[in-house]
Amino acid sequence: MQLIESIFGVIGDLTWGWSLIPFLVILGLFFTVVTGFVQFTFFGRMFRILLNKDEMSDKNAISGREALLLSIGGRVGGGNIAGVAVAITLGGPGAVFWMWAIALVGMATSLVECSLAQLYKRKEDGGFRGGPARTIIYGLGENYRWLAYLYAVCLIASFAIGFNAFQGNTVAGAAQDSFGIDRLWTGLGLAVMTGFIVYGGIKRIAKTADIIVPVMAISYVAMALLVILLNITEIPAILHSIVSNAFGLEEAVGGGMGAAMAQGLRRGLFSNEAGLGSAPNVAATADVKHPISQGITQSLSVFIDTMLICSCTAFIILLGDVYAPGATNIDGVVLTQQSLVSHLGDWAQYYLTVAILLFSISSIIYNYYLGENALSFMSKNKISVHILRIAVILVVFLGAVAPGATAVFFFSDPMMGILAVVNLLALMMLFPTLMRILKDYKDQLKNGVEHPVFDALKFPDLSIDFKAWPKK
Repeated sequence: MQLIESIFGVIGDLTWGWSLIPFLVILGLFFTVVTGFVQFTFFGRMFRILLNKDEMSDKNAISGREALLLSIGGRVGGGNIAGVAVAITLGGPGAVFWMWAIALVGMATSLVECSLAQLYKRKEDGGFRGGPARTIIYGLGENYRWLAYLYAVCLIASFAIGFNAFQGNTVAGAAQDSFGIDRLWTGLGLAVMTGFIVYGGIKRIAKTADIIVPVMAISYVAMALLVILLNITEIPAILHSIVSNAFGLEEAVGGGMGAAMAQGLRRGLFSNEAGLGSAPNVAATADVKHPISQGITQSLSVFIDTMLICSCTAFIILLGDVYAPGATNIDGVVLTQQSLVSHLGDWAQYYLTVAILLFSISSIIYNYYLGENALSFMSKNKISVHILRIAVILVVFLGAVAPGATAVFFFSDPMMGILAVVNLLALMMLFPTLMRILKDYKDQLKNGVEHPVFDALKFPDLSIDFKAWPKK
């Protein structure tokens, strides 16, 4: 076991340790510049697409809005509360600035990967399926099937198994600390809830996210706005501290600008997942008129995750008096919880526990769907799907009942590192194709078409499923 852990440790060092974060940043900047800063030029269009009732052709399919909410529910999790707190503690207030910066860059990366997932989606099981594995096999060809399988295996191992154990652990810990609920009961409750949702298929998963995500996001933002209003006179000083620390003009922790940048970039990338290839699995399920439309919509989820939800946590902490820069062995959930209590009183810790529950439930069902989608690419055997569902339910339960059990899932981050590298390589090779469909979208806008429509017949050289993209 020690040898296996060492091997995965080396994989983690080779990916997240030194190569992957610069790769994600540089590629994100490249996508931003070459696409003409699409995350900014299309920002207003993100909302117009969501409000367009005629975007779908099949009213029984998953809508672009439902796919967006499901991806937001997956991106927004315990990390938005705990991870941000740890990043600020270890990197200082400047970590927030670099978290914002990587989110703005990541919006372009998300548009690219989600648009390609839409382009190469397939009509399966009465709906649509897609994502990096299918993008690789249909976009790059059969010679890259091994790469697609590698991606699918890593996606199941990291998200469906590993990260769901962490989500169960986070919820159980918060419930025990705030309400004194034994981990066993929390684990059983989460297992039952997870089973009910995942056995309902993608449509039930999407409908659940459609209810949970707006409630959790709006309530958490409202709570943060209340904290900001109560401390409105301190906002200019906090913003000055964030910018000054980000560029080394003020040093809050050892390492100065380097620590702030490293923590902010890492937290931002882990939180919004842009470039990891996870969200495209969900983006491909939507019935939209043009692949770029869903890409634009999905880039909004990066904005909401980091610029909105993560920022809420950051201001709750920085405006409080609990935060201690450079502290060691910090529990991010506890820091955020205590900061919220310092602003609003003891009742706030109970609210935060409920918020964590909602965040984690949305992440669990999202993580499960990523695993199911990857499995459906590798096997059409229905028994394998049931095995995965049972495994996810058990993993959530085990993660909840045993505080140290999640240490067993040491492979999660290294596996995510591999799938990120695979996804980014595929995006680089398929970027010329993305630019072709982006040009098609922009040309229609220039010709006065408010909501461009994709005509697959205009791209006969691409392996497009005409059942997924019929003539509109």
